[in-house]
Amino acid sequence: MDALVDDVGSFPLPHHMDRESFDRAYALAKEALIRENDIRKDDFLLNNFYRVIVDSFKKKFDSGLDIVNYPQHYDMYLQFADVIHKAMDKGTYVVDERQAIMPEVYVINSEAKRICEEVGKKVLLRVCVTGPIELYLKEVGTTAYRDVFLMFAETVKRFAKNAVLNSKYVKTEVVSLDEPSFGFQDTSADKDTILDVLEKAFDFNSVTKQIHLHSSSRVANILDIRNLDVLSFEYAASPKNIEAVSRKMLERADKQIRIGVSRTDINSITAELYEKGITKPRAEQFAESEATIRKRFVTAKEKYGDRMTFTGPDCGLGGWPTQEAALLLLKRTVNAVKSAKTKL
Repeated sequence: MDALVDDVGSFPLPHHMDRESFDRAYALAKEALIRENDIRKDDFLLNNFYRVIVDSFKKKFDSGLDIVNYPQHYDMYLQFADVIHKAMDKGTYVVDERQAIMPEVYVINSEAKRICEEVGKKVLLRVCVTGPIELYLKEVGTTAYRDVFLMFAETVKRFAKNAVLNSKYVKTEVVSLDEPSFGFQDTSADKDTILDVLEKAFDFNSVTKQIHLHSSSRVANILDIRNLDVLSFEYAASPKNIEAVSRKMLERADKQIRIGVSRTDINSITAELYEKGITKPRAEQFAESEATIRKRFVTAKEKYGDRMTFTGPDCGLGGWPTQEAALLLLKRTVNAVKSAKTKL
């Protein structure tokens, strides 16, 4: 099977959009959607949220990605913690299903017909959801309380289920739970608790289910998750990640893998450019060359064969200085993978 190119999610705001206005619009849009109001009828929400999401998503779509994550312009924790805090006021960590919504997915669903007709093909959507372990670490800490952990898993599952679309114009192809701290900052939870929590969070159907990690150090703890399809790792900036995962391990567990083949660690990239005397980098200097990306992809594909079913950038691009630089990286990644496929 050919490896499909997707992206991890976060994306810079357009240059004309200030952070304060967008964040305020985001929070107001979520509240309005919970009340089932049409956010397009509010000029502030239309201009500072709705159109921003549409424009960013279309730009990402036009980069050539096979599967496009919604543009995650909002903080990955606050996106879910805002409503979790309201649930906590009621003595629980389980968010009401009606409030477990992602405004970006609503916008893409609303615009799917127009986008589909413009580009001439169905929109294949990737949805990233901050995982239960990451949210637990942020809200509770490292001491594991099994019942609380499972409540976070239920909340994550509700967000994920509500983001599964399937119409003539758009299909949620992938849902990824993002667990960047797993393997770096550990909880006291044992392996069985971790498995139970993640299996509960992944208890939804009709999509490919990924888990996105920044470290492969505890991969043995998640290979046994029954309803998980794809392990996703950084490789471009963290080459040692794939040393801990063999093709045989994936085959025994019947899992696939997504390997990041282009660097997104913008702070390190900027520092490296600065050391070369490039203090005001241009967009093309932030993004790696197609040749570099293609070489990484070929190395990973040769290692994993048909078990490598997804690829793309290492992580999100929210910290990149401009959309233009981020889009260039996406385009170069797509071109590098497509050119490599013709020679494999």
